[in-house]
Amino acid sequence: MKIAVLGARGFPNVQGGIESHCENLYSHIADRGCEVIVFTRRPYVDRTNYIYKGVKLVSLPCPKNRFLECIFHTILGLFAARKISPDILHIHAIGPSLVVPLARILGLKVVMTNHGPDYERKKWGNMAKLVLVLGEYLGSIFSNAIICVSKFIGDNIKRKYNKDVAVIPNGVAPAQVSKNDNAIKKYGLNRGRYVLAVGRFVPEKGFHDLIDAFDNIEGLKLVIAGRADHPDRYSVGLKEKAEKNKNIVLTGFLTGEALRQLYSHAGLFVLPSYYEGLPIVLLEAMSYGLSCIASDIRGNKDVGLGDDRFFKAGDVRALAAKIKEFIKRPVEQEEKIAQMNMVAEKHNWDKITDMTFDVYQQVLNT
Repeated sequence: MKIAVLGARGFPNVQGGIESHCENLYSHIADRGCEVIVFTRRPYVDRTNYIYKGVKLVSLPCPKNRFLECIFHTILGLFAARKISPDILHIHAIGPSLVVPLARILGLKVVMTNHGPDYERKKWGNMAKLVLVLGEYLGSIFSNAIICVSKFIGDNIKRKYNKDVAVIPNGVAPAQVSKNDNAIKKYGLNRGRYVLAVGRFVPEKGFHDLIDAFDNIEGLKLVIAGRADHPDRYSVGLKEKAEKNKNIVLTGFLTGEALRQLYSHAGLFVLPSYYEGLPIVLLEAMSYGLSCIASDIRGNKDVGLGDDRFFKAGDVRALAAKIKEFIKRPVEQEEKIAQMNMVAEKHNWDKITDMTFDVYQQVLNT
């Protein structure tokens, strides 16, 4: 089976949930003897036509511009995919799904994965939101099959478009707990005495609320691991605000051992987002057995945390109170084991690969 993939900016070492999803999913699919070609975006992945974990990465040019890069790359990638005649064209996210009708006209069988209603992201203006709504509509109506990464996304698509969907969640690799602490020491951190957040510097991640909450928290450090893909007024302002507080550490985008150490030794993980599909970083934190709290949005609630671990999105006072409460109340061993087992059972990549293969086979058999 030959599978062409559009929608991810690239991997490895490119931040983003879709990028992490594709890196893990397609390496597992390639392990099963499939030929997988992922069309990546050249500003993020410079090398082209090389193999990574069995997956062929083909880098195509596109402008590094938040408004243009997705559609420019997707159209270019569609015609590149048509030339290689894949059995399946797998498109990720509703923005790239604008091209699904054209892909069908070109004779391709298309699977679309909906990672969430991106038009709810705060960074988009009205015109961009309309384009994303159109992408969701065209992808849902014209794809041969639809995958949704969480139940709430699937329910939304079924309600709006009366379409069958396969709910296949995001996955995480098994946690690699590190006993080392040289990386956290580099940032002046002590085991169990810092709060961790991970993600891109965009408004919908809510890091501005987290920074504000730390104005009223003493004796703890806040670590935010991430950066902006497209530096703008928001991300610059976020950095300036963080730098005014000596207890806040911005590490930049991290992978590998440094990120493992941050997860392994944090006292608490926080996800204060206003928007998520199914947050991989929260699943990763749970796989490490970390005590976690999160905003009460739909995507976060699908993960399986206890009700007492949610706070109202945007409520800085409630966020600060939850941090103070749970840093003093470490996760119980029984809860920790149950949390780790749930993630290992429900969000393992072997199971997710099986479910994705089933969708591919159904499309090829129709």
